[in-house]
Amino acid sequence: IGLDLHVNDLHNEEDYLWLRALIWPEHKERLEMFDQAASLVKNESVQLIEGDGVELLSSIIEQISEEAVICIFHTHVANQIPEQVKHKLEKQIQEIGAKRDVFHLYNNMWDRDLHIDYYINGNEYRETVGETEGHGRWFSWKIGNETLI
Repeated sequence: IGLDLHVNDLHNEEDYLWLRALIWPEHKERLEMFDQAASLVKNESVQLIEGDGVELLSSIIEQISEEAVICIFHTHVANQIPEQVKHKLEKQIQEIGAKRDVFHLYNNMWDRDLHIDYYINGNEYRETVGETEGHGRWFSWKIGNETLI
């Protein structure tokens, strides 16, 4: 399930070209990866819901089987979320984590690092697991005391 303020339809040529135009022209490898990913999405059934993801999150979670582990994932977009909404999102995830297992994987919410906050059996864990380049061209893993590129 994907949540976004505005869902772009990759079957719509204008939406496809708009998304492609967001990639810097000199980032040829990113353009190739986008085209490959777009092709996959066009051929698969993906549930995308248009709306405020923070507002919709709790009601969406309620519709997911209790046996499923929830994974909330977002990247660069978090730098555009107002600070009070970021705190609201964290509080919602904490409330969800009190009832069921949930993983929150993100970067650019508070810094550029890649984080995973998770709740298992109601217990909270927070880890910084990597560093990311702003356009997703590279990332490095921080595993234990090592950094792997």
